[in-house]
Amino acid sequence: MKRIIVICGPTGIGKTSFAISVARRFNGEIIGADSMQIYKHMDIGTAKPGPEELKLVRHHLVNLVDPKEDFDAGKFVKAADKAIEDISARGKIPIIAGGTGLYIRALLHGLFRSKPICPQTISELTRELEEKGSTSLFQKLEKCDPKAAKKIHPNDSFRMIRALEVCQNTGQTISDRQKNHNFEDQRYNFFKIGLYMDRKKLYDRINKRVGLMINQGLLNEVTTLAQKGYSFNLKSMQSIGYKHMAMFINNEIDWEEAIRLLKRDTRRYAKRQFTWFHKDKDMHWLLPSQFDEAEKMIKEFLT
Repeated sequence: MKRIIVICGPTGIGKTSFAISVARRFNGEIIGADSMQIYKHMDIGTAKPGPEELKLVRHHLVNLVDPKEDFDAGKFVKAADKAIEDISARGKIPIIAGGTGLYIRALLHGLFRSKPICPQTISELTRELEEKGSTSLFQKLEKCDPKAAKKIHPNDSFRMIRALEVCQNTGQTISDRQKNHNFEDQRYNFFKIGLYMDRKKLYDRINKRVGLMINQGLLNEVTTLAQKGYSFNLKSMQSIGYKHMAMFINNEIDWEEAIRLLKRDTRRYAKRQFTWFHKDKDMHWLLPSQFDEAEKMIKEFLT
């Protein structure tokens, strides 16, 4: 199996700079594992690597698709596999860096995928969506699969219909089917580093980072996207940062509340990421400042 290095952790902890240091030390190239940085035109709110960082090391799977396009873990795995093949063929080390845990797990261990059980059910649910809107379907989902309803956004009609189709035709929730898959296959020979730091220190970094995004022009970025025809109802535009600016633009909240909610929701997202990654028994935990220790472990892994 091809050898790859994985660097992950919560938002705002310094994964990009750490991954760049690893890539420069070990002749590697970076493959982004971030569900938002794959979108074009969305730079400030996704904290993409800047022009100078992109010059230091070649990055893959950044600015990959249009914000109107659907993108999921399955598509990520296909694109990442291709990038790993290309990087390895040129004698370099693929370095997966990002905070989207599902993308990383799917790449390393495979992803639960199943074909539609009943196309007719999907057709009927799609017709209901067109006639009654997504609220009707979401209410159904809340009754038959509450766990899925908590994870699926009310406007994400594709995942909503898929979950309802499984529930209606099998009597089993899609949550249970995915849980039973267990992601047991190993697709690559990997070495995984998780970055951590004191929670209060991380939250302070996140608050400052939000301030930096505002100063860099996050509101203008979201306004420009809207002017280009990107609806606030798009899945990509419902992400952290973009939905908060959209709420302000639509006069749903004032500016101070938009900033407060943006900071709060980013901190909550970081907490969820910590929870996800802490369950990983393969993780080697390091502080962002412990690059020398990482260098020793990676060198041993590659030898």
